[in-house]
Amino acid sequence: MTDIKINRALISVSNKLGAVDFAKSLSKCGIEIISTGGTMKAIRAAGIPVTYVSDVTGFPEIMDGRVKTLNPKIHGGILAVRDNPEHVKQMQENNIQPIDLVVVNLYPFKATIRKENVTLAEAVENIDIGGPAMIRAAAKNFKFVTVVTNPDSYEEIAKMIAENGGVDYDTRKKLAAEAFAHTADYDLMIADYLSKK
Repeated sequence: MTDIKINRALISVSNKLGAVDFAKSLSKCGIEIISTGGTMKAIRAAGIPVTYVSDVTGFPEIMDGRVKTLNPKIHGGILAVRDNPEHVKQMQENNIQPIDLVVVNLYPFKATIRKENVTLAEAVENIDIGGPAMIRAAAKNFKFVTVVTNPDSYEEIAKMIAENGGVDYDTRKKLAAEAFAHTADYDLMIADYLSKK
């Protein structure tokens, strides 16, 4: 499989280390960037063009941010099988644009539960839902979508995109495996915490 050209990226990160520089390198390559709340503010503050996720979904972030990316305009854009004519037709019918790159890391559950006197309610609020859903969707569709969960990968991926316009199949597959390991570790940590409470 050849590189899949990246035209549109979604960036929604709890750990913002390197995210703005990564967004800048993507923008220089002509890639449209979609983002959520705090990440969008950081990208916009750096003077990088960014589209608020609510402007894509047509729906506000609600329930204290619990619901923002759980929407067909996001998940349809990530999960669509690009060489399936029926999927392409449904995207067109529902005005869903493809998302080629998903850059997500998760709410800091581990850091939260390490805090002294943290309550169960505080811990529960730091269980990410939309993040794992996007990561898993992108990882499942690695044939067409690149998923990045580790800030240490930003430089390598930015270089690859700058040189080739996209990311090769083997790298997408490797990143998908890393992504599933990331969400699996996260869920195990939550299960372990809740079982001890």
